[in-house]
Amino acid sequence: MHQALSTAAEDSILSRGFSRRQLGRIASVLAAGAALPFYNEAAYAQRALRGEMSPDAVKINQNENPIGPCPEALDAISAVAKFGGRYSPHNEQGEMTKAIAETQGLKPDYIAVFAGSSDPLHRMACAYTSPTRPWVMGDPGYESGAGTAKFIGAKAIHVPLSKDYSHDVRAMVSADANTGLIYICNPNNPTGTLTKRADIEWTLANMPKGCVLLIDEAYIHFSSAPTAMDLVAADKDVVVLRTFSKVYGMAGIRAGYAAGRPDLLAKLRPYGVGFVPITAMAAATASLRSKTLVPERKKINADIRDDVFAFLDKRNISFVKSEANHFMVEVKRPGQEVVQALAKENVYIGRIWPAWPTHVRVSVGTQDEMNKFKAAFAKVMA
Repeated sequence: MHQALSTAAEDSILSRGFSRRQLGRIASVLAAGAALPFYNEAAYAQRALRGEMSPDAVKINQNENPIGPCPEALDAISAVAKFGGRYSPHNEQGEMTKAIAETQGLKPDYIAVFAGSSDPLHRMACAYTSPTRPWVMGDPGYESGAGTAKFIGAKAIHVPLSKDYSHDVRAMVSADANTGLIYICNPNNPTGTLTKRADIEWTLANMPKGCVLLIDEAYIHFSSAPTAMDLVAADKDVVVLRTFSKVYGMAGIRAGYAAGRPDLLAKLRPYGVGFVPITAMAAATASLRSKTLVPERKKINADIRDDVFAFLDKRNISFVKSEANHFMVEVKRPGQEVVQALAKENVYIGRIWPAWPTHVRVSVGTQDEMNKFKAAFAKVMA
């Protein structure tokens, strides 16, 4: 038996068409944690980085929120840190789960908390894809889950976005008659664009039998998109991911959750331990209880983002209209050249997607950071 897997888990995996060799790969995924063979936003950025950043670098390459945790979250961390010798001294996981359930109108057993949303994303690949049941996603899109699927021996199908940059759900649904999981990031990473609620509902109604729809709402707080949490409450074949890394400013603290029917969430449990630090859970609970955090930060992000859009418009530079804290710019030459040229100006932007080789992704930083970006970008593009 592989050390990371129970006998029951091994039997379940083998019954889905995995070989013994692929079983070992799944076990290595569990043993590696966030290190290998898959990546999250921070790890992708680190791979793309050549050399070390200076302390005064403009760091707009990882879709982070430079505002950081709210005062209530910082107070919660300070208060609970002295109890760090205990795993859960004040039922921190129960309190976080309760706060999420109340906020989203769900029963507590429809919530599973994690250290960020990368963990459940990779577990979904392990639980719902196989050599005969592929992962289907938009292209360009957040590639981490697809990387896990391919590593363990499943196929990943990348479907080009529609002309309006939304997910082409009809092409995704018809991509394979045996699709195991359809992944929609809404707003999308890297484009920041939305997929209509009607298209999400159509996907649920028409996707292959036994398929699960995974909706990643990491950036939803920045946008006008309606949440899919009501579809979870309605017991649909859908799992929704949320993270506290973006609008809540807690990327380095690591808190997130998956929402879904209890039977869907139960299939994620064999693929890891899932322990969340008490400091992260306390900070997440405090953040959820703030009535002003989301609207205030949504406006701050939109104001700074729209200022950059006006700058780009004035110079007739094409970009994708985003509703997130990042956007794509058409630079009309290999994007990596622009990434490297900006790095020489001490400005670090996101990586390149093979589907759009002449686009670069830029995260929204502080107004001062974006002013420095605009100056460096004008110089590089000239």
